[in-house]
Amino acid sequence: MRKTLRRHKKDILVVVGLVVVFAVIRMYQRDLFYDPFLDYFEYDYLYKDFPEFDGFLLCLNYMFRYGLNSLVSLIILYVLFKNRSYIKLAMIIYLLALIVLLILFILAVNFTTFENYQFLFYIRRFIIQPLLVLLLIPAFYFQKKHIRR
Repeated sequence: MRKTLRRHKKDILVVVGLVVVFAVIRMYQRDLFYDPFLDYFEYDYLYKDFPEFDGFLLCLNYMFRYGLNSLVSLIILYVLFKNRSYIKLAMIIYLLALIVLLILFILAVNFTTFENYQFLFYIRRFIIQPLLVLLLIPAFYFQKKHIRR
């Protein structure tokens, strides 16, 4: 176990550094991105008025944030697996997820009702948080172990 850790020390440090990048993006999200829903969903949104927003600017900022998180996630996946075909597959998954999530978000933000705020909350969460990497790491690890046999 110690030999494995020593051999992969550089990769571990890079992944830890990239996780810190995720934290920095989150820490400075108010300065980096236009998102009127930050305050809205931070507190008890059921008693607040729905915020006014610029739809184009909001989608542009969500795409930018999603792109930053995706880039960091792809680098993490490459450092962990060093397999270009995994990265190509992950890029396709990230692109398809962005398209589906943005369409769902636009529909939800324009047609949401009082009862559906949670749907909007979770769609937004998938766009602004790097959740896909948490699914892809175990999937690629399983794939790597399964192919090796």
